[in-house]
Amino acid sequence: MDRPTFLSLPDRTSKPRELGLTHVIDKGQTLSQIRERFDTCGEFVDIVKLGWGTSYVTQNLREKLDLYRDLGVPVVLGGTLLEAAIAQGKVDEYRTWITQLGLSHVEVSDGTIEIPHDEKLELIRLFARDFTVLSEVGSKDANTILAPYKWVEAVRTEIEAGAWKVIPEARETGTAGIFRQNGEVRQGLVDELVDHIDPTRFLFEAPQKPQQVWFISQFGPNVNLGNIAPDEVIPLETLRLGLRSDTLGLRARMEVEGDEAAGGLWRTVQRAIPSDFAI
Repeated sequence: MDRPTFLSLPDRTSKPRELGLTHVIDKGQTLSQIRERFDTCGEFVDIVKLGWGTSYVTQNLREKLDLYRDLGVPVVLGGTLLEAAIAQGKVDEYRTWITQLGLSHVEVSDGTIEIPHDEKLELIRLFARDFTVLSEVGSKDANTILAPYKWVEAVRTEIEAGAWKVIPEARETGTAGIFRQNGEVRQGLVDELVDHIDPTRFLFEAPQKPQQVWFISQFGPNVNLGNIAPDEVIPLETLRLGLRSDTLGLRARMEVEGDEAAGGLWRTVQRAIPSDFAI
């Protein structure tokens, strides 16, 4: 059935997207669950992460990767698995393994173990030769608080080293890093990040609905959002399009009231969409 067109909705980028990414976390979905989800919402899924080290114990991993490949969605393994390889001195073996799996993306993080930042930058450079790199900044420990300027410097240097997108840490629960333990956004930290770094270079982890609403309100429908549960893909798309009460009328408010009143950098993100990008 064709989608209705009688409503005026915000412009959304179409696949393959550089902006407006929906990054979904797979914590152990079955093949049948994946097929069923994609029958309903596949056009809204841009990248799938097999959470933390789940790929290492998934019995039908290659079948799952083949299925996602057939569905046209790149897969990245959780950064924690690479951290385990780093801790055991097995980075070369990890790189060989993901190459054999045919993966095109890799996540480089240091949210669990401490890695000298220069070494992390070298890892990003190493993987960027052959893979699309998503780097993750920040700690999974909710009690570890980094000064905003340190976040900015880490993000800047990781982009320079070859990261495609940078993920400010939030955990799958949305209770660490750029969020307080109660899930509230550290707004001052996010403001500092986007004041110094192009906001389109971020992929913001936002597993909770109030977090998704906050980022869409700040940056518009084409903000990059990650760690989205499979069953939240369609609900998120309705938030992006103003088809849910939380964001109903957002586009009109932005157009009438302007950037500042509308929540900041919405037009900055819109202007960053290439002129030849399909919308």
